[in-house]
Amino acid sequence: MKKTFALALALTAGLAACSNNAQNETAQAADAIAADANATTQNAISDVDAASDRALGSAEATMDNADVHAERAGDRIENGADRAGAAISNSADRAADATGNALERAGKSLKD
Repeated sequence: MKKTFALALALTAGLAACSNNAQNETAQAADAIAADANATTQNAISDVDAASDRALGSAEATMDNADVHAERAGDRIENGADRAGAAISNSADRAADATGNALERAGKSLKD
């Protein structure tokens, strides 16, 4: 962009000896070049900003999804552990009952 402005200034200075009409047209051309360069720069900035926003939004959504899946996995693990604990407890209760019953029958056999 600096080169464009320098070129426009050089053309303007070089044409100082030319007619007013030529000088005006040269100045208008320099203004048009500067405006085009500025518009291109602004468009590039807008494009980069939009792409950055989309990338950050996508990353945020991915992280949110990962959090949800991790929470669900934690819930499932907890539920599985609860069921396993209940099954173990029930099995231990049945084993204790069976052992108690066997001991009672053994005691009655010995007593008779």
